[in-house]
Amino acid sequence: MDGSPPAKTPANTTLPQDAGRHPGRAPADHESRRTLSENDNAVNTSLIRPHTLKGFRDILPAQMMARELLLETARQVYRSYGFSPIETPALEAAEILLGKGGGETEKQLFRFTDQGNRDVAMRFDLTIPFARFSAQHLQEIGIPFRRYHMGTVWRAEKPQKGRYREFMQCDFDTIGTESNLADIETLLVIHDLMAGLGFERFTICVSHRKVLTGLLEQLELADRSQDMLRALDKLGKIGRERVLAEMAGDDEALQTRAGRLLDLAGMEGTPESIFARLEELLAGNETGTDGVARLRELMTAAHTAGIPTERIRLDLSIARGLDYYTGTIYETFLDDLPEIGSVCSGGRYDNLAGLFTSQPLPGVGASLGLDRLLAAMQELDMIPEASTPADVLITVFDTARQGEYLKLGRELRAAGLAAEVFPDGRKLGKQMQYASRRGFRFAVIGGEEEFAAGCWQLKDLAGRTQESIPAGELAGRLQALLSEAGPEESHTPPAG
Repeated sequence: MDGSPPAKTPANTTLPQDAGRHPGRAPADHESRRTLSENDNAVNTSLIRPHTLKGFRDILPAQMMARELLLETARQVYRSYGFSPIETPALEAAEILLGKGGGETEKQLFRFTDQGNRDVAMRFDLTIPFARFSAQHLQEIGIPFRRYHMGTVWRAEKPQKGRYREFMQCDFDTIGTESNLADIETLLVIHDLMAGLGFERFTICVSHRKVLTGLLEQLELADRSQDMLRALDKLGKIGRERVLAEMAGDDEALQTRAGRLLDLAGMEGTPESIFARLEELLAGNETGTDGVARLRELMTAAHTAGIPTERIRLDLSIARGLDYYTGTIYETFLDDLPEIGSVCSGGRYDNLAGLFTSQPLPGVGASLGLDRLLAAMQELDMIPEASTPADVLITVFDTARQGEYLKLGRELRAAGLAAEVFPDGRKLGKQMQYASRRGFRFAVIGGEEEFAAGCWQLKDLAGRTQESIPAGELAGRLQALLSEAGPEESHTPPAG
C-alpha cells in the first residue's frame, strides 16, 4: 500500500458486475477483452513460419567463414597456374543448357517461363555456360584460354548427405588445345588444391572416355554407350548387381557383354599391369589405344612432376555421368570419408562448344564441390568453431574513452589485424563471455590504470594468459603471437 486514499467512484456511475472482485484493478468489460484477444490472434496468424525449402539451407557464420577460406585458397591455387576469373549469369535460355537433346540433364533443371514468355533455366553447372561464353567472346579472349569461375548452381535432384539442390562450384578450365599437357596439368591443379586446403589423405582417380569407348566397341556395345557409361558411373554407389540390371535388364546376351564390361572396368593391379592388359584387349582399336597412351603419359608425367604415387589411382569404373566428356576423367575422394563421394571432379570435353560455334574449342577442366567438401570437413572436425572473422576483441571498459578504443581498433587494422570493438560498456564479464562464445583469440582490456600507464592488458583467450603491453607495442605483439600459432588458427584469410 502506498498510503494514497482510495479512488472514489463518480456519482451516477454503474460498475460492472465483477468490479468488486478485484479491488484496485481498473474495470474492463468483456467486449474489450474479446477485442484484444481477437487482435492478438490476428497478429499471430499473420506471421510466416521461417523455413527453408528442401535441399536448400542457410549458412551460419562459422561455416561461412570456412567457406570463404576455401574459396580464397582455391582462388590462390588457380591464379598460381595462370587461370583468369570470369562470371556468367545464373539464368540462361533453356536451349543453352539443354543443347540439342536434354536427357538426364533435363530432369535436373529448375526450368520455367519468365515474364517475357521465354523458356529459361537456372544453370546446373558452370561448364556449359562457359562453353557458351567462350563461343560468344572468342575474339576477345583468344585461345588457348584458362579461366576459373566460382558460382552457385542449382539441380532439381534428390537431396542427400553432402548434396544439395543449391550449391557452389569452383571451376577451372583450359580451352583451345587438345594437348595432353593440359590434361596432366589439370591433375596437378587438383592435387595442389586439395593439399592447399589442408588434406593429406586423398586419392585422385583417373580414367579415360576413349579407353571406355574402345572397350564398348570391342564388346559390340557402342550403340548403347551413353546408357552403359551412365550406369557404370553408379557402380560405387549402387553396386554391381543393380548396375548390371540397369545396363541389360532381362536380356541374357546383353547381360554377358555388360558383365564383361564391368569386369574390365574393375581391373586391379599396378598402373603398368593394367595398361599392358588394356593394350592387349584394345589392339587394333585406334580410339582405345589412343586413350591408353594418353593415360600412360599422364601417370608418368604426374609422377615426374612430384605427385606422390599413392595419390593417383587408375580406375576405369570412373565414367562421369554427363554426356559431354570425351577424354580424361578425374574424381577425387577423401581417404577418411570416401562415402561422401567425389569432392573434385572433371574431365576433357572436346565437343561441348560445338553446340555454339563451328570453331573447334576442345577443353579440359575440373570443379571443386565446395559444399560437399565443407560437409566432409565438418564431419572430420576440420572446421573451427569461431563465428567471428576478427582475431581481437577490444573491450570497452570506460565509455567516456570510446574514441580511444575506436582509435586502437583502427591502428590494429592498419597493421593487418582484424579487430572488433565491443559496441557498448557492459560489465567486463559479459564482454568476455561474448569473446569466448564468438571464438576470439585475444581480448584487449584498458581502464583508468592502463590509460594512465600507457599500456593495454592483452588476454590470450585460448592459452588463458594475460600480459601488460605498452600501447606502441601491442600490434607487434599480436602479430608475433598469431604467427607463432600458425595461419590455420587465425581467422583472417591470407592475402591473395
